Amino acid sequence: MEAVSHEKPSPRAKRRMWVSMAAISLIALAAGIWIWHVRSTPGNAKGTGAFQVVSAPVTQADVSVRLTANGTVSALQTVDVRPQISATVKVVHIKEGQFVHKGDRLFTLDARTEDANLSKAEAQVVKDRADLMNAKRSLERERGLLKLEYVSQSEFDTAQNLVDGLRGQLAIDLASVEASRVARSFDQINAPIAGRTGTIAVYPGSLVQPGTSTAIGAVLVSITQLDPINVSFTLPERELAGLQQAFAKGEVPVSAKQDLANQTDLKGRLVFIDNTVDTASGTIRLKAEFPNADHRLWPGMFVTVELAPRTLAGALTVPAQAVQTGPENRFLYVIGEDNKVASLPINVRLIQNGIAVVEGIALGARVVVEGAQNLRPDSVVVEAGGSAMGKKTVKPAGSAPSTTGTTDKATVQPDSTGKL
Repeated sequence: MEAVSHEKPSPRAKRRMWVSMAAISLIALAAGIWIWHVRSTPGNAKGTGAFQVVSAPVTQADVSVRLTANGTVSALQTVDVRPQISATVKVVHIKEGQFVHKGDRLFTLDARTEDANLSKAEAQVVKDRADLMNAKRSLERERGLLKLEYVSQSEFDTAQNLVDGLRGQLAIDLASVEASRVARSFDQINAPIAGRTGTIAVYPGSLVQPGTSTAIGAVLVSITQLDPINVSFTLPERELAGLQQAFAKGEVPVSAKQDLANQTDLKGRLVFIDNTVDTASGTIRLKAEFPNADHRLWPGMFVTVELAPRTLAGALTVPAQAVQTGPENRFLYVIGEDNKVASLPINVRLIQNGIAVVEGIALGARVVVEGAQNLRPDSVVVEAGGSAMGKKTVKPAGSAPSTTGTTDKATVQPDSTGKL
């Protein structure tokens, strides 16, 4: 009898065996996943060849075009307070960051020099009046002597000229007195506007003097008006015509929202449309004014601005997710009477708050909202059971889409002519 061989397989044979087994396992696993995916795909309704979709009808509504932009808060006005006389600061009546009213006293300057100048000017007026009275008396004597021909006409004219000259000098010195009084009043520096003070650059004993370039002539304090306050922003130039029409008709409401939790929108109004378009960006600069009694807005802040300058009357609307994007244009899958879909090219005028305003489709046509990723032209579809998507997104004719509770921003889409 032949002996049975008990030789062990070589390591290379073992590796080939394990690789083969692993490949067979992967192929079996992939086949199982594919079979499970085919059987569980929701687009194919129980093997009937029809795809399950959610549809909605094309409706008609008046849609307010809501425009959004990033805005920058700016003060309505800011005043740099500077001295108008050379003097030392006697008293500082305010603190940094203090809110002041118009007319509140800010600084008191040492006005002893102005007091002396005023006294000197007043004394000069007293002297001028005395000289004028003396010249008038001399003139009256000269007039009497002229009648008696005791003096010549030239002597009388000299006396008359003296009186006229002293009258002019008196007028000059009276003006000097008034100028000294005005300069004397500059020792009290009051708030020109109501607002919040900034950094105070001087202290009691500091020398101040008029000027804008030197350190001594620097700003004493800046006052910024915070209520009301402005928000500056820009919009595309294509919106200019609609903005001008709305602005000419009356007040254009504007809302501003801060990027903070649990903050309500601020309500304001459009107050300014710039007279030029920025050629570099193709935008127009605008300003809106907001009441700011609670000082929620601060100069330099960034906010999101929203306004609705115009309304698209009788616009055809569909849910925004129904709009499909092809290689050449945008289109909708329209469901026919035989439950087959057809691809219909459209023009999208506006996408806003989950609603798309479209052109090129009939009112009442049903369009595919969900499930379009599996469709091709002439695909058969059935309505997915229990879905209320169409009811939720469709608005009755004559009503505008609600914006309550949404954070979507308006996206303005131009039509084929480049207009809205």
